[in-house]
Amino acid sequence: MLLHLWFIKKQQIIRMKKLFLLTILFLLFFKIDAQQLLFSDSSIVSLVTCSPGKEVYAKFGHTGIRVNDPQNKVDVVFNYGIFSFETDNFYYKFIKGETDYYLGVNQTNIFLAEYARRNSMVWEQIIDISVPEKRKLINALVENYEPENRKYRYNFVFDNCATRPRDKILNSIDGFVQFQEDNDPKTYRQWVGVYVGDDTWLKFGIDLVFGMDADQNASQFESMFLPEVLMNEFQFAKEFKPGITQPEKLIKERKVLVNAENIDTEDNNWMYEPFFVFCVIMVIGLLSLFIEYNTAHYKPLVDSFCLFTTGLAGVIIFYLMFFSTHPLVKNNLNLLWLNPLNLLASILIWIKPMRKSIFVYQMFNLGLLVLALIAMALSSQSFNTATYPIIALLLVRYARWFVRTKHKFDRKDKYRNKDRISGIK
Repeated sequence: MLLHLWFIKKQQIIRMKKLFLLTILFLLFFKIDAQQLLFSDSSIVSLVTCSPGKEVYAKFGHTGIRVNDPQNKVDVVFNYGIFSFETDNFYYKFIKGETDYYLGVNQTNIFLAEYARRNSMVWEQIIDISVPEKRKLINALVENYEPENRKYRYNFVFDNCATRPRDKILNSIDGFVQFQEDNDPKTYRQWVGVYVGDDTWLKFGIDLVFGMDADQNASQFESMFLPEVLMNEFQFAKEFKPGITQPEKLIKERKVLVNAENIDTEDNNWMYEPFFVFCVIMVIGLLSLFIEYNTAHYKPLVDSFCLFTTGLAGVIIFYLMFFSTHPLVKNNLNLLWLNPLNLLASILIWIKPMRKSIFVYQMFNLGLLVLALIAMALSSQSFNTATYPIIALLLVRYARWFVRTKHKFDRKDKYRNKDRISGIK
């Protein structure tokens, strides 16, 4: 009874915290009306970049555009990263790629205080543009902040909180901007790995849902979907203005607005990393197979579990491939070993009359696993290293199941033929 009351009390506290957080977000980002945003030509426009945070949604950092007008005493940040978990069917929409983000405007001191609380670095790059270009940029931002224009369909790579500020700034410039030569091109998958690590559970999940498109090199322009990359590109960019032969630096000055302190660079315990965990699972799965072989007593629970988990993951990947609008999730070769039909096979494996059908199905499944190994060997798609022990386990167990079942069918056919011959005699 006390435990039940404690649980109810905890749930109430969580709800109150959520309500308080939503209230604060509403006050911070939506209390400024577009009509209040009046700026003079002396305004200073800058690109604000925030370093990555610990939360999943903050792993890649953040970007905003600051407009500081001392004359009108207005100092705000235009922020294209506003969203709410409380949106109806948020997680379903996120998986399907139909998440809507909003442009918010909040006071710069409040914006900086939030990132100071997260212990994130915040850099400011003052943009060196003419008064007409500045006016064009500010007018575009204010118009975008009108209630009917604030919402946009978020896209992790091609339309996010970094690409929107980039495009607004570049579109306001009368000439053109030349960026430094890209001497270190990376694929989309590699860029993501820079921020989430190589052997982490987040990287493992991302690698499962990313398809072959994620292994294409991101162009210099496309790589600016990452805030820190955008900041570095802008730092060395040059602006070619009409009528002027010599280019000028796009960034007049860069300074630190928030300095992170006591950043913990603690290493993750390797025993909890995906590769080690799945190696342990592989050993356990092979050990159970060895015990089954020596005791001649087959237990379908392990194979049923393998089929169920791979089938469930396959359903998610299949849905993303064919129904999601997310980029980089199409043409996913992980579907070769994460077969959605395994979900049905995990149930049918327990039904004796269906064993012949499952026998044929496992032949098909083994063929898919071999194709997955060929795809790995040919580097048709980059597979997460943690998948290797899983595929090895599946291949050995499915092959052993196939051989064992075939021998069982052969013995039955042999006895059936003997009975038929005895009956003729």
